[in-house]
Amino acid sequence: MNLMMLLEMASAGFGERVAVKSGEISLTYAELLEASRAVAAELADSGCAHMATLDVSSPAIPIGLFASAWAGLPFVPLNYRLTGEELDALVERVTPVFLVTERERVPHLANLPDARVVARDELLDRARGGRAGTGGELPADSSWPMDPDEIAILLFTSGTTGAPKAAVLRHKHLVSYILASVEFGSASEQDAALVSVPPYHIAGMAAIASSVYSGRRIVQLPNFSAEAWIETARAEQVTHAFVVPTMLARIVDALEGQQSAGLPALRALSYGGGKMPQSVIERAMRLFPDTAFANAYGLTEASSTISLLGPDDHRAALESEEPSVRQRLISVGRPLPSVEIEIRDPIGNVVAPGTRGEIFVRGEQVSGEYLGRGSTLVEEGWFPTRDGGWLDAEGYLFVEGRIDDIIVRGGENLSPGEIEEILREHTGVSDCAVVGVPDERWGEAVAAVVVPRGGEAPSEGELQSWVKERLRSSRTPERIEFRESLPYNETGKLLRRLVRADLVGERR
Repeated sequence: MNLMMLLEMASAGFGERVAVKSGEISLTYAELLEASRAVAAELADSGCAHMATLDVSSPAIPIGLFASAWAGLPFVPLNYRLTGEELDALVERVTPVFLVTERERVPHLANLPDARVVARDELLDRARGGRAGTGGELPADSSWPMDPDEIAILLFTSGTTGAPKAAVLRHKHLVSYILASVEFGSASEQDAALVSVPPYHIAGMAAIASSVYSGRRIVQLPNFSAEAWIETARAEQVTHAFVVPTMLARIVDALEGQQSAGLPALRALSYGGGKMPQSVIERAMRLFPDTAFANAYGLTEASSTISLLGPDDHRAALESEEPSVRQRLISVGRPLPSVEIEIRDPIGNVVAPGTRGEIFVRGEQVSGEYLGRGSTLVEEGWFPTRDGGWLDAEGYLFVEGRIDDIIVRGGENLSPGEIEEILREHTGVSDCAVVGVPDERWGEAVAAVVVPRGGEAPSEGELQSWVKERLRSSRTPERIEFRESLPYNETGKLLRRLVRADLVGERR
């Protein structure tokens, strides 16, 4: 098992088909294989232990991914939005490293110890010419390591609760995920996947591997904006795409006032990476009436998607008058056939349907390992996700956010997600975040930050009454503040710590 087998099969099956389209650069599957071979030779000659990229989506990303697999080195896509000090610290953790980046970053990074730094355009020129860098070449028939336990990718977490951890994904995890979820050669020559999530996100890595195995053309959008996404999707006749919730919300806003999105080629639109507001997905389904929507709940530590709300589930929920069925529109669907999911209470007991707890997952694609920290899998291979949620009677999974975000008010555990959904149902609320803030009487009090939906904002009392009428009084926010926007990271995750810090700081 090695990721290179996916590219080898694609090159043998449809080598003349376009594999990657990025601006003016286009590579067929045969050319992607040859470019990967050339860079693998350069990696082998470098003596480095890792290959890292500090780059937006570009052809260097898929070439680097497969070249690393060919050379037997871990591939490390780094977050280019981090500060200089943060990046220096991450690079130091993977030295000696062969690092590919934008030309303007080279002078600084080249001064770091044990870092061989190469400008992206130089590497691409050599790779597309099939030339190795400064040493020998790998012969065309050179084999790659086939040990399934070798590390394929290291992905650093966002570090929102501390120093970033490096999630370890071995070849067996990633290949197992692809083989279980993608049919080889299932794409037609016209199929194209628009990749707009950053390469240091697991969805970016999964998009490359799954597109290659299916034979789909990868269309790269280096920097997301709703307008650029729509324009690229139209120009390239994109058939498949993945977005995070904040991206979809901006796309929907950009199409405001139109009867449809005007993207008839777009057959499938998947989303994930954060909680999708029901109002956004309902608006999106009206704008994209002929598009099949899928909500993919995934984890870096599990090689991407573990649960899916498919197109039929979306349509059934949207059209249903039954509250329990319509509610599934905000679920993440049911586990993939190759994955098992359980909900457990704080002492590890599996709970009944409808009961909240921590989500545990098990399957061949699940790693649950961090570099230097070892495996976090518990008995019988289960991974504690630290996400809270519940399963309904039909096995649909509802994710409510991180366990650490639970508000403990007077000994009662309150889910922020449950309160947020009620607030978003109010016509005057565009977005909201609910957090716990210190309270002398109850330990924590429920507080909310609301982004109004145009015009005059609803009053604090109006929103409090709205929640109280629909939930128990203990879940009613004792404090509501209004803001123009909420803090999200680039992959669509709400940064609750910043919301909480803002509110606590104000109170002081």
